[in-house]
Amino acid sequence: MSGLRQQIKEMIVEVLNLEGMAPDGIADETPLFGEGLGLDSIDALELIVEIEKRFGTKIANRDIAATALASVNSIAAFISASKGEAPANQAT
Repeated sequence: MSGLRQQIKEMIVEVLNLEGMAPDGIADETPLFGEGLGLDSIDALELIVEIEKRFGTKIANRDIAATALASVNSIAAFISASKGEAPANQAT
């Protein structure tokens, strides 16, 4: 899943136009909202659309989105689970 986490980090930086931030600057467990990266609800919507497009998954409702978009690790776990893959060790 480590390659997946890297793809997610690259997607976050690209889709949200996080100028001056490199994908490697985002830790796997950094909260994406609030005190972490400080993303907002518009950013969440953009991420949901891109995750669904790139990874072929559906984020069905707000509760699922809140859990799935908590961090890079939670996005990776959500994508893996939606594809029926066994969770991998989250250590990099």
